[in-house]
Amino acid sequence: MTRRIGIIGMGHVGSTIAHCIVHNGYADDLVLIDKNKDKLIADALDFRDAQANLDYHTNIYVNDYSALGDADIVICSIGHIKAQLDPKHYGDRFVEFRLNIPEVKDAAKKVKEAGFHGVVIVITNPCDVMTTIFQRYSEFPKHKVIGTGTMLDSARMKRAVDEAFHVDPRSVSGYNMGEHGNSQFSAWSTIKVKDQPVVEMAEAYHFPIKKVEQSVRVGGYTVFAGKHYTNYAIASAACKLINIVMNDARTEVPVSNYRYKYDTYMSYPIILGRNGLIEQVHIDLTDSEQQKLADSAKFIQDKVNHIKEYVDE
Repeated sequence: MTRRIGIIGMGHVGSTIAHCIVHNGYADDLVLIDKNKDKLIADALDFRDAQANLDYHTNIYVNDYSALGDADIVICSIGHIKAQLDPKHYGDRFVEFRLNIPEVKDAAKKVKEAGFHGVVIVITNPCDVMTTIFQRYSEFPKHKVIGTGTMLDSARMKRAVDEAFHVDPRSVSGYNMGEHGNSQFSAWSTIKVKDQPVVEMAEAYHFPIKKVEQSVRVGGYTVFAGKHYTNYAIASAACKLINIVMNDARTEVPVSNYRYKYDTYMSYPIILGRNGLIEQVHIDLTDSEQQKLADSAKFIQDKVNHIKEYVDE
């Protein structure tokens, strides 16, 4: 059976994911879609030129939505990162809000028209809102449409913890939850290192929990300040999700998924597999964390309520 993946949006993030897929042989066919045709054709040729020196062969297709009909996964990485360079809105994910809405809506409808039945992974910012838009206008089942959400923020948290406790970040467990944005929070009741709760070890290790949580929340801005975009960490998160879906690995991950209790997409751990969301995991959060989750949900809902202002129905 042919393994096929589509990427819509070949900016810094989309092209980094494409490189990961081609270099590691994650797909037999890779469909690349972008409005910048010159760059897209150049990327496609660059990938084809690379294959003589790779261990895998990947067929590359460009700007062909019909080729997504039998794809296993579609990645939505549309973005207008340059909008964040305005000093008034530096690093603000919601600056892209009005620019990305019509493009994500258009992409969702075209993917639907192609007859796609696989899993959609949305990266476009603001992630939870754009995941909502893709699901709404594609009319795909909610369990088939997820966003990368706090998969990246959880990785940033693990990096911060590993630096304090001198362990590999893969030795840290736990989650950031809620919005992929400023209302997210580190669920410290879930976070462990050396199989011990971080909150119980914080004093002994002089671990500043509040300071670390803030640094995680703005971690993307720190990277953005240095090179005016982010790509490697989010691409790694997306590629991990790709592998989970392609291999039906049924793995617990914190991604943006539709939470019926809050009537919104937001990040909370799920079991992910070949057909998308298999199970929503229950986490015993503290009362304070439950309130932070509810507050984050409300923030996302408020933004979703403004979608129609930017979309012609």
